[in-house]
Amino acid sequence: MMPQLLTVRIKRPDGRPIRIWVPVLPVVLVFSPVVVLAVLVAAVACLIYRVSVVRALGTSWHIVSALPGTRFDVEQGRTAVLVAIR
Repeated sequence: MMPQLLTVRIKRPDGRPIRIWVPVLPVVLVFSPVVVLAVLVAAVACLIYRVSVVRALGTSWHIVSALPGTRFDVEQGRTAVLVAIR
């Protein structure tokens, strides 16, 4: 299953948080020409380095499918960023 929503929460030094919700599907659709180009470049790289293209694309899809539920936090001083993938 592909991730559906990316939530970014930024805690600024003044204490006021910024919360941004990014739906993944519309972003992927907007950037689909770039995604298609990246897949083609990756396929050519697989052929050059003699890696199975099908296996590489399958592994990439498994990694993307495993992303929902992932969270990571970054703190620097009084500023913090939380990213959650649903």
